[in-house]
Amino acid sequence: MLSNSDIEALEDILFAEPWGEDALDFFGLHGVVCASVVGPVTLSAEDTFRLATGSEHVPDNGVPETFKRCAEQLSQGMAHALDMGQSLELPEPEDGDPMNALENWCAGFVDTFLEYEEEWLEVASEEEIADLLVPMLTLSGLFEDEDFENARKSEKLSQQMADAIPDALTDLYLQFHAPD
Repeated sequence: MLSNSDIEALEDILFAEPWGEDALDFFGLHGVVCASVVGPVTLSAEDTFRLATGSEHVPDNGVPETFKRCAEQLSQGMAHALDMGQSLELPEPEDGDPMNALENWCAGFVDTFLEYEEEWLEVASEEEIADLLVPMLTLSGLFEDEDFENARKSEKLSQQMADAIPDALTDLYLQFHAPD
């Protein structure tokens, strides 16, 4: 778990020039890290930074230490929880719009999946993975699909999708990390 000051420091990095306009917020970064933990590809700090900032390149002086430390702390916490048989809890905004935070989280998760889609689909059947990803794909807001849009417009369906995410994450983790 990160402290509020860690989250603030992370968002200062994420929203810095020159990538600030394309960067994910803390919730999106959490989604990227989560996809790295549950999926088949463990991201380096550089890859996590690249995905979280929407930047093609890492700064010349490297990934900021605070970013590395916080991303590693998040990653270790998630892996530990899953290894202990616990469901992952998604971060909740202290104020503001929880559905917007969830959309940002889902967008970070889905961006990471799409970046490494080939590796994800090598390990498990496309149908199984697609079924498990439906809540994240739907709530990410990244796709102009009529069914996804209808689900997002329905408070009841959106909530059902949101409620399904922790179990889907556990199932994905087991898919890629549990011995046969």
